[in-house]
Amino acid sequence: MTAVQPTTTHATPTPAAAPARVSTRTLLAGGVAATPFFAVVALAQAFTRDGFDLTRHPLSMLSTGDLGWLQIGNFLITAVLTAAGAAGLRRAMRGTPGGTWAPLLILVNAAGMAAAGVFSMDPGDGFPAGTPAGPGTLSWHGLLHMVSGSVAFTALIAACFVLGRHFARAGRPLHAAASRVSGLIFALGDGWAMSGGRAGSLTLCVGVLTAMAWMSWVAAAKRATPGR
Repeated sequence: MTAVQPTTTHATPTPAAAPARVSTRTLLAGGVAATPFFAVVALAQAFTRDGFDLTRHPLSMLSTGDLGWLQIGNFLITAVLTAAGAAGLRRAMRGTPGGTWAPLLILVNAAGMAAAGVFSMDPGDGFPAGTPAGPGTLSWHGLLHMVSGSVAFTALIAACFVLGRHFARAGRPLHAAASRVSGLIFALGDGWAMSGGRAGSLTLCVGVLTAMAWMSWVAAAKRATPGR
């Protein structure tokens, strides 16, 4: 009689589940939310904090004083939302004119904004309340804030014009014009503020929010029609 050998069954190891990938629509939602979040938090402070004058004080100066953490957090959270939007645009615009540079420039803008939050602006010109009038001393973190802001502003202005080319090549002239006008408004507002023009902080604020709002609109449009 032949002995029957027992059959040994070897279990096949189950491969580890791949990490879930954040959807393009979710990333673009961050870009959509970035501008309203930043605007609401910043302007609410601008109109309520004692001594702040939007015609003389840039929004960055809200990072100073006892409540400065509010604007610092605003910069950092907005930077994260903007970076998410840039990642979403990179996917949505892949293979199209400007599909590489526009998201990259928006990501640089996000990095500059985060750095501007980490390196806060110096008090001056009567804000926070009790600060002597006129320009204050420039500290090392104040200098780094200015450099970070310049990088963020330049990247965002450039992104507007790259998106103008993107929409022009896509046969959407109104969108192309809106992109370029947004970049121009920001560039003029920044230039006026840098030249020491009257109410320069206000023109800078308008320019920043105009360009940011256009980026949020583009993210919303790509989120609604990702294939276009």
